[in-house]
Amino acid sequence: MQEPFDITIGEIDYAIFPEGNDTYVVFKDGKEYVQIQKDTESQWLKLDPETALPLFEEDEEINAIGGEILAYVPEVEDEDEEAEEE
Repeated sequence: MQEPFDITIGEIDYAIFPEGNDTYVVFKDGKEYVQIQKDTESQWLKLDPETALPLFEEDEEINAIGGEILAYVPEVEDEDEEAEEE
């Protein structure tokens, strides 16, 4: 599974925690903010906090976060550094 990572949109930092099946928990300002799920390449859905069911409403911030998630490329650790840590 993909490791958690950080993204920045404008001046706002978000921590992204992948949960599998294109679902992510998003933290904003150090607090759990929202859970989102990929619908299409450009459309993301916010999940209801109580039922975890998708809410089908347009949300620019959620789509921007989703776009950054898709654009995120994990840093590849140098194999030499990895060997030294073991």
